[in-house]
Amino acid sequence: MAAPLLFAGLGGVPFDDPGEGMHAEIARELALSRDPFALTLNGVRYVDKPPLLYVLIVLASAVSGPSEAAARAVSAVAALVAVGATAWLGASLLGWRGGLVAGLALLTGTGFFAYGRYVRPETLFVAALAGGFALCLVGIRERRRGLCAAGLAVFGFAALAKDPLGALLPPLAIGVALALAGRARPVAAWLPWQGVVACLVIGFGWWIVTELGTPGFGWYTAIDNHVLNVARARHFADEDVPLTALQFLAVALLGAGPWVIAAGVALWSLLRRRAWRDADEVAWTALAIWVLGVLGMTTLSPFRLSHYGLPASFGIALLAARGWALDTGRRLALAHAGLFAAIALSLALAWTSDGSRLYAAMIDATDATAQKSAAAGLPAPVPPFDDFRPVFRINAIVFAAAALATGVAIGLTPRSPERRRSLVVSIVTVTMIASLPSVAVGLGLVASHRAVRDLARSVARLAGPEDIVAHEGPIENSGALEWYAGRRPVIIDGRRSVLGFGSERPEVRDLFWDTTRLRDAWASGRRVWVVSVRSPARSVVADLPGARLLGVSGGRSLWVNEIR
Repeated sequence: MAAPLLFAGLGGVPFDDPGEGMHAEIARELALSRDPFALTLNGVRYVDKPPLLYVLIVLASAVSGPSEAAARAVSAVAALVAVGATAWLGASLLGWRGGLVAGLALLTGTGFFAYGRYVRPETLFVAALAGGFALCLVGIRERRRGLCAAGLAVFGFAALAKDPLGALLPPLAIGVALALAGRARPVAAWLPWQGVVACLVIGFGWWIVTELGTPGFGWYTAIDNHVLNVARARHFADEDVPLTALQFLAVALLGAGPWVIAAGVALWSLLRRRAWRDADEVAWTALAIWVLGVLGMTTLSPFRLSHYGLPASFGIALLAARGWALDTGRRLALAHAGLFAAIALSLALAWTSDGSRLYAAMIDATDATAQKSAAAGLPAPVPPFDDFRPVFRINAIVFAAAALATGVAIGLTPRSPERRRSLVVSIVTVTMIASLPSVAVGLGLVASHRAVRDLARSVARLAGPEDIVAHEGPIENSGALEWYAGRRPVIIDGRRSVLGFGSERPEVRDLFWDTTRLRDAWASGRRVWVVSVRSPARSVVADLPGARLLGVSGGRSLWVNEIR
């Protein structure tokens, strides 16, 4: 069920920039260098993320050729792994019906589904976390140390996908759950030494080798990118604009869909019964600690981005399946009927009137790129509301039908809780599956609107071999520029970037230009093309003699000097 939804039309639109293009370009450069311990973007050392995503994209591209579809297929396969692991753990804890609900709940969470079709390491991270939790919790439940060891090894892959905390925090959550239930000893029963060694080697081997080859990398990763980032005092800061706590919670909970309601029921049941003291509830206690820990710690942190809630997505899906299994009344069904009716009414009002305010609020809360463009003085690089009006219309109808169907299901089954529950869960699942194509359409509209592809191809067509190609601003904002143009630009005013650490290395000194060097090149008699993510009023190019603005689109402007 998941595969057609995740894979359909993956190559239909260009890379979203910023977002996907940077990661695709890093993988392209890795295919040339063949050195996963020295990742580069635009030829500059890139140390923000470990290499698992990029290695897998290289392998996928070797099979089918480099393309948008090949790069996105890695995330889609990872999403399938996460759905499978979640369903398997759900089946172990609740039976096959519970496993089916858990897997579908994860798949149909709009946030998870969107990243399952997007080139970023988040879905790989979720897949490793879901797989590790599934293996460890089933191993503990069935007293199988081998499964626990395998789960710890898989947590190591979480660190290799995105963050070393992925190898450390999940075992901590499981250990706390076991301690609360009085089952933490013997430690070797759930923390076998073979699994610990595998976790550390897989999860931290790359980090150690990279530190040996790139001195300072460890400080950058552990201190600057984590401790100082939370304290909002980074030495190598980038241009990301954090969400407010309320925005983050809204994105995280809405991204998990209506399943958060049933997950809340399960959490309340655990708290009310003080179930953490029960050895049979260890798995659910661990999942609750994980979900509340991820959401709570991120909410309290001063720095939050929209995807920071995704690591909790599989736990929410499993708790939702448990919540539905616990439901014996009509309140959960009524809550869904009310939610669907409210969504349908909001979408219908937006569709039939000027919905630009609702649309703008959604963009502000979910799209960091729009916030970065606003800070740079450029209009938000998103399609106009009218492009999304059909999406609002279709989903208004879908959710109105869901509200009606849920109400009918409640009325038809007044004395049969089991039948009512089955009907309502089916309605919720079908409704969310029906909404997923709109998520794919929305991703495609946004990517097509702000992709650098067309501009890059224009530069490739117009720029001669002796011309200079430059990019003003952090290169990750146009990460696929070199992918599509086949030209490596020099970077102007681009050190406040994910390449801040790499920009201080001596071998890339000629790639980072200051204004003086740009002025010299501008007056040298050579043609200079500048792709800028600054507004024309703020661009350094605007003050150069003979500067010609060719156009502004997708959050970028294209300049060239007039040669006389």
